[in-house]
Amino acid sequence: MPDIDLETDLAAFERRVSHHYALNGDTKIHYASVGEGPLIVFLHGFPDHWLTWWEQMEALSSSHRCVALDLRGYNLSDQPDALEAYEPAELVGDVIAVIDDCGAAEATVIGHDWGGFVAWHVAMDAPDRVARLGIVDMPHPWAIARELALNPAQEQASAYVRMFQQPQAHTALDFDKLSGWIRDAGFLKRHKAAMERSSPNGLLNYYRACFPAPPYAVRDEAPPPVKAPTLVIHGLEDPYALPAGLNDLWGWVADELVIRTWPGVGHFVQQDAPERLTRALQNWLET
Repeated sequence: MPDIDLETDLAAFERRVSHHYALNGDTKIHYASVGEGPLIVFLHGFPDHWLTWWEQMEALSSSHRCVALDLRGYNLSDQPDALEAYEPAELVGDVIAVIDDCGAAEATVIGHDWGGFVAWHVAMDAPDRVARLGIVDMPHPWAIARELALNPAQEQASAYVRMFQQPQAHTALDFDKLSGWIRDAGFLKRHKAAMERSSPNGLLNYYRACFPAPPYAVRDEAPPPVKAPTLVIHGLEDPYALPAGLNDLWGWVADELVIRTWPGVGHFVQQDAPERLTRALQNWLET
């Protein structure tokens, strides 16, 4: 019965949502919107799409305008093939284009996985557009480089990335095998349809264009400081991003930083602990 109830809630949420497109140059970025008030922009990870945030959007839309993107390459957004189309500057531009399309000067930006990587870069590279920053299971980009260079356990945990970075890896991408993290049958049905509309090559271009490749090295230059209040949530059962990636984060955030580590929660926090994630975001936004 809970699945039936959840399906009813999900279908009702979908009826409330409006769909829009923002332009970053020639690239169209799809986003879904619900609610009114200060803007929150949600960014999904791999392999996912905008609807992954529906429970958080549903709860927060009573006080905020909640929008969720399909990142470029995914679902209803444009899917360029060129590797350079997935450089951080282009990904940041997509988020800025959506904030502009919403008529807002700034937004709370919340990202998971690759969406978290993009969110970090928006906060670093366009600080005047980020009111608050929320990160779910994605170390700071400088921490990723450090951990790969110095932490053998993280290097082993990232072995799948080295496979994804191969030029033809997208031809063998199996979304059925990559959907085991989904607990709800109704969401799974929608997720599969979204993945069928996505570009496997585009999805793996994030790993090729943005993730360090061997030989790994610590970044010498200091990152631009994050100037927004920042919440970081990390599931300690995440097999891909190890918690050592949280070390020294306080040196890169120049505003209030809250770090929440959750035992028993894996990488896909929206599925593993959706109600807990919603409560954490609500409490943080109210402070």
